[in-house]
Amino acid sequence: MIPRKCIDIGIRELAAGMMYCCLPGNGAREHARIESSWDKRASLACLSVRSGFDALLAALALPPGSEVLMSAVNIADMVRIVQAHGLVAVPVDVDMRRLEVTVSQLARAATPRTRAVLVAHLFGSRMPMRGIIEFCRKNNYLLIEDAAQAHTGDAWRGTPEADASLFSFGPVKPSTALGGAVLAFRDAALCERVRDHMARWPLQTRADYALRVIKYAALAPCANRWMFGALALLCRWCGTTHDGMVSGAARGFTRGEFYRLIRRRPGAPLLRLLRMRIAQGVSAGTELRARHSRRLQALLGECCVGSAAVQHAHWLFPITHVDPEGLVRRLVARGFDATQQASTLAVIQPPPGAAPAAEASRAFAQLVYLPAHEGMRIGEVERMAAAVAAFVPRFRSAARPSPA
Repeated sequence: MIPRKCIDIGIRELAAGMMYCCLPGNGAREHARIESSWDKRASLACLSVRSGFDALLAALALPPGSEVLMSAVNIADMVRIVQAHGLVAVPVDVDMRRLEVTVSQLARAATPRTRAVLVAHLFGSRMPMRGIIEFCRKNNYLLIEDAAQAHTGDAWRGTPEADASLFSFGPVKPSTALGGAVLAFRDAALCERVRDHMARWPLQTRADYALRVIKYAALAPCANRWMFGALALLCRWCGTTHDGMVSGAARGFTRGEFYRLIRRRPGAPLLRLLRMRIAQGVSAGTELRARHSRRLQALLGECCVGSAAVQHAHWLFPITHVDPEGLVRRLVARGFDATQQASTLAVIQPPPGAAPAAEASRAFAQLVYLPAHEGMRIGEVERMAAAVAAFVPRFRSAARPSPA
């Protein structure tokens, strides 16, 4: 079976991560090297985007009950963090074809209690930000740009006019360091306030990071289709499915210890590997994954989420289907590990009196993630597209394999 995703890290990087856990290292020096080279804006290396966002809200100390307008499609933990600081998360609907939050939607969601806007670039796309920037400046809102799913190893460092841009190097991200994040700030004073708040947190231990490296080194063989197929078969024999197990293994933080785990500073081993991955730039795997995804989009057309996105690197490849469970079963039976659980993204539920995100909710009820990664051959990509098209009659004419 072709697995849903290959973790974007090789034996060399895993070995380096383990070696860094065994060597003495200066975390302060690694911080300085990463932050001085990341962006012209003031920058800060963190344990994760969740950690950085939590520290940012603590440093801002917004009045209780203040509203944060958020892209309706977001990580559930980001909403949880907003609420933990006494704030209200207000969803703003997303144009799922263009993967954009529009200014008109922001204006409809805003109230006198609004203090900040958080927009998330989704699935490897990068939405145009000019109108959002002007809207925030006009209304004196803090603009936070969640670029966790938009960084692909290239030289892009976010929108300079954003008050804060958040980048992730978590386990399932391109150029992963098995953790870590970088935050860039328009205001250097705000960056220092966030840094001062994080300085009170305990340091991630070497043992903790070593266990993480070992975990993902053990998972690496599962990227092999034969090993993955054997794992799926074993799960069926045990009366369960591989879907939940794979999704759970990729998660960075357990819910029971969430705040204890995110409220830590990154250790020197993580920072060293993070600096190494940043320096490596765009991988060949990232480019091949993008080519496969563009071919899938050409074959499947408008059922692809983000089919009209202005800029897209296809970090994930979701489509919509009227029978998502049926399509998943059909593709799994044909050897493709399609799933409805490839991401921790969800649709934010509105607070009382706020409008629900209708378009995002409709799309997420029909979402299916397709495998489209460097471990696949172009013929397999086209065979998968044909299987999807056969299950969606209106796309049959579009999904014809290219000539050999």
